[in-house]
Amino acid sequence: MIPRLTRAGVRAVAHHLGALAQLLAACMAAPTLVAVASSEWEPAARYLLSSGLCLVVGAALRFAALEKPRLDRTQAIAVTGIAWVFLSLLAAVPLWLSGHFGGYFDALFECVSALTTTGVSLAQDLPHLSNADNTWRFALQLVGGLGFIVVALSLGLFGRRIDASLYTSEGRSERFIPQVAETARFIARTTLAIVVGAAVALGFLCLAAGMETGRAALHGVWLSIAAFATGGFAPMPSSVTYYHSFAIEIVLMVTMLLGALNFALLLGARRGRIDEIGRDSEVRTGAIWIAAMTALFTVAACGSATFSDTSTLLRQGTFTIISTLTTTGFQTLSTNQLMQVLPSGALLVLVLLMAVGGCAGSTAGGLKLHRLSIVAKSISVTCRKALVPESARMATEYHHFGRRTLDDNVSKEAMTVFVLFTATCALGALAGVAHGQDGLTAIVDSVAMTSNGGVFSGIVSCDMPASLEFVYLVQMLAGRLEFVTFAAIVIEIVATIVPHRRMPHGQRSASAPHAGGDRSRP
Repeated sequence: MIPRLTRAGVRAVAHHLGALAQLLAACMAAPTLVAVASSEWEPAARYLLSSGLCLVVGAALRFAALEKPRLDRTQAIAVTGIAWVFLSLLAAVPLWLSGHFGGYFDALFECVSALTTTGVSLAQDLPHLSNADNTWRFALQLVGGLGFIVVALSLGLFGRRIDASLYTSEGRSERFIPQVAETARFIARTTLAIVVGAAVALGFLCLAAGMETGRAALHGVWLSIAAFATGGFAPMPSSVTYYHSFAIEIVLMVTMLLGALNFALLLGARRGRIDEIGRDSEVRTGAIWIAAMTALFTVAACGSATFSDTSTLLRQGTFTIISTLTTTGFQTLSTNQLMQVLPSGALLVLVLLMAVGGCAGSTAGGLKLHRLSIVAKSISVTCRKALVPESARMATEYHHFGRRTLDDNVSKEAMTVFVLFTATCALGALAGVAHGQDGLTAIVDSVAMTSNGGVFSGIVSCDMPASLEFVYLVQMLAGRLEFVTFAAIVIEIVATIVPHRRMPHGQRSASAPHAGGDRSRP
């Protein structure tokens, strides 16, 4: 039987959504302060108005349950799933009022792209977007990369009585510190340390490149956030190409790789467990995968005009591979070079890198390297079982933060996500073809949306049809929530809204057992 939300459950969900709305209002302090510091009074007024709206809506929802309720698993999934849409609706208000978007739906798409760290922008006249609006776009990427729930837990927003379901429902399955709240705080502290360090380095490099101090500082912060959150937004339409700096590219590559690593691996490195990292199956799978894809990309790209010499191949090729495999989406190649000049074989390699993505428990999108490892091991086990007697028992072990045995539940979870990911990419590509795209373009954009990858064909713009925009919006949300949570919340909402059909008294269904057997509950 599909669980349904009761009235008490709806009130509990509303209470927690209200708390998250108030957290969003607090986040709007960042663009407000930047607006005041930059003497941008109109944006400052917009963000004050929007934060006030969030506070009012949040307070109203929290009154749905005066005492802070404890969530069960069904309610936790509802909070997580609804929050990503609900908070995007609120976050879009100041961007919509800026006049840089074709309408509210375009601003909503921008916010979903930011929160899911996809990185495609529908902003018009991006170079003249205010500092406050840019700060808001990047702040959303930071919060989205970590996850609303992780940020809320790290701040103690939900109190001490925390159910682990609230943490795992946002796509994070691993608790490398026993307490959920402590895990969330470690993630937040690590993110802050890396982002600040990268921002200082990038700020100095921008200053050395000739930017004025304030602008260099903002660009440093924005780029560091987008790199570690593997979000891919850039303050200029030409992305990283705008800076023409190899040093900036190096800092960004290091930051992107750190963002694509499992936070548990970062904790292990901090504790000096380097040997543990080397034995991890996800790390080994990633090393093999990256080496193989890099070799294929090099062979495919060598003959193109884009990479005509070794230095260009090493610089732009390496940056493109790292940006793609971390699902960041920063570009040093123009859209025309990517789709028209780059050989189709090299483009296919980038699509595969984007589809798999980074490590589990990181800010990166995609299927994740851990699932790739599990799927490969599951296929190997299935093939080996076909060669041995049925009575034989086989156990496959792997090392992932300790020695583990591959069981059916782990294999089923990985296979389920793999099938849902593939189906979502296929449906998105079909939608693109139905809207007039050619097959290759539709596949690239669909995989980018589903994996929250950020490398696009250029077709995704403010001029695309609203129906295709909606399809891509759903794909971004499904990919960020790792499909199972997204599917579960859709089923849960439908089951709650659709009235439960009761059979007339005394009538049994055709499938009910005969006399003498177990009877169904009324």
